[in-house]
Amino acid sequence: MIIVTTRQMQQMDKNTIEAFGIPGRVLMENAGRGALEVLSDYFELEGTGVAVVAGRGNNGGDGFVIGRYLMEMGVSVSFFLLSTRDRVQGDAKANMDLVLGLMAEHPLSQFIEIPDKESLNAAAEILENHDLFVDAIFGTGLNSDVRGIYRDVIELINDSGKSVFSVDIPSGINADTGAVCGVAVQADATATFAFAKTGHILYPGNFHTGDLEVIDIGIPGHIAKAQSPDIFLPGPHDISGLIPARDFNAHKGSFGHLLILAGSPGKTGAAALCANAAMRTGAGLVTLGIPEKLMPVLEPMVIEPMTTALAQTPSGGLDAAALDDIITLLADKAALAIGPGIGTDPGTREVIKSILAISSVPMVIDADGLNCIAKELDILNTVKAPVILTPHPGEMARLTGKTTEDIQQNRMETAREFAKQYKVTLVLKGAQTLVACPDGTISICPTGNPGMACGGMGDVLTGMIAAFLAQNLPPESAALAGVYAHGLCGDLLAENHTFGFSASDMVAGIPQALKTLLS
Repeated sequence: MIIVTTRQMQQMDKNTIEAFGIPGRVLMENAGRGALEVLSDYFELEGTGVAVVAGRGNNGGDGFVIGRYLMEMGVSVSFFLLSTRDRVQGDAKANMDLVLGLMAEHPLSQFIEIPDKESLNAAAEILENHDLFVDAIFGTGLNSDVRGIYRDVIELINDSGKSVFSVDIPSGINADTGAVCGVAVQADATATFAFAKTGHILYPGNFHTGDLEVIDIGIPGHIAKAQSPDIFLPGPHDISGLIPARDFNAHKGSFGHLLILAGSPGKTGAAALCANAAMRTGAGLVTLGIPEKLMPVLEPMVIEPMTTALAQTPSGGLDAAALDDIITLLADKAALAIGPGIGTDPGTREVIKSILAISSVPMVIDADGLNCIAKELDILNTVKAPVILTPHPGEMARLTGKTTEDIQQNRMETAREFAKQYKVTLVLKGAQTLVACPDGTISICPTGNPGMACGGMGDVLTGMIAAFLAQNLPPESAALAGVYAHGLCGDLLAENHTFGFSASDMVAGIPQALKTLLS
C-alpha cells in the first residue's frame, strides 16, 4: 500500500482539478459516495439515527454528500454544522445547499448550526440522541491543537459510547505524524480518499482510525505518480514476492554461507539466538565466530551452525588479533552479521572498524556493533559493501547524538535522513519498525505486537535479516523481508500466548511464519 503525506495529497487534488480538469465538486461527490458505501458496509443503517458533524471546510462538504445520500435512502439524518452557514464556501457550500434544499422533503432530518459554546449547550442533548456519528469536522489539514467547541464536540462524541465513522481521517489526528492534536475522535471505521495517509498508520493515529478503507475518487495515475510517493505499508504479497522460490535441485551451497561475529562473557545467548534464527530463516550454512573461551558454552547452544574460535581480549571480548582469521573466514561468505552480544572492548572496536574498512561482503550491524562505531560514523562513508544497520531507539540516539525521546517523536524523518546521509539501509526497531533506504523510501512494518517486547528479539531479527542477505536478496529486500517475517512470527505466537513468549520461541516459530507468508 502506498502512503502519502498531506502535502502530496493536496498537490494531487490541485493538479487533478487545475491541470487535468476534473472539478473539485466531482472529486467531493466521488469521495462522499465512496465513503457512503463503506459506511453501509460497516454499520446497520436501517432504523438508525445518524448525526453528521461537519466543519465548514471540504471535510464538512464530504459529510454533506454522505448525509444527502443517507436522506435519499430514508435514513434519519441530522446535520450539525460547527459554524454558521454564511462561513461555508466553495464546493462545501454547494453541497450544503443541496442538503438544505432537501430538508422540506425529509421532515425527519434537521440542520443545526453550532458556532459557539452557547449554541453547543443548547444542542448537546439533541446531538447525543443519535446512534451513529459521521465525523466530518477537520480532515487531513489539521496541524494545531483542537480547541473551543471543536474540542467539546469531539469529547462529547467520544464519551457517547455510540458508533463513529470518520471521513478521511479522525478529526484531531495529525495526518502526517499520527499524533493527537490535544484531542481526537475515536473512530470505529474510517474511509480515506485516494491513498492512506501516514497518520492513519502511525501510532496513535492508527488506534483512532479503527478499520481503514481507501476510496478511489478519480485521481489520475500519472498525477499520483508525479508526486513520487516514497512511504509504503507492505502486505504479505509484497514480501513473499521478495523471496525467491527454491529449485528442486538446490543444496546447502545454494542459499549462502553466513558468518556471524557475536558474543562475549554474559551475552552468549545473543550469539546463539542470532545464529539459530539464521538457520531457521533458510541460510544454507552459518558459521558463528566467537571469543575462544566461549566455545564450551556456545557449542551446545548451536547445533546446526558451525563455530570457530577467535582471539579474545583479557576481559573475554573479541580482540583485534582476530582480524586475520576473520578475513580468511570471509573469503567464501555470502553475508556477515556483526554485533549481537559482542561487547565494546577497545579491541572489539578496532576489529569491527577494520572489517568495515576492508570487507566486500554485505553485512548487518546490530547492538554492540553499532555502539562500537557510534562515535566514528564517517567509516560508513568508506565501506565497500552494502550495509544494514538495525538500531533500537536508544542505539539510534547514540548514533545521532540525540535523545531517545527525540528519536521516538520523529522516527520517520530521523531514519530517512540517516539512511540517505550514510547510504545505508536502516532498520529502526520498535512498534511499527521502519525500514529506510538510501534513496529516501521508507516502509512501515505492519506486523508485530507488544508481546515481543522482551530481551533477545533483536538478536533473532539480526539473524533473520542476515539469512536473507546470505540468500542473495538485495539489502533493502533482506531488511524488509526479515522485519516483516519477524513480526509475523510474533503475531502467530501472540494468537495463543498474548505475551510471555520468548526469543527462543520466536526462533522455533520462524518456519511456520515463513510457511504462512509464502502460502
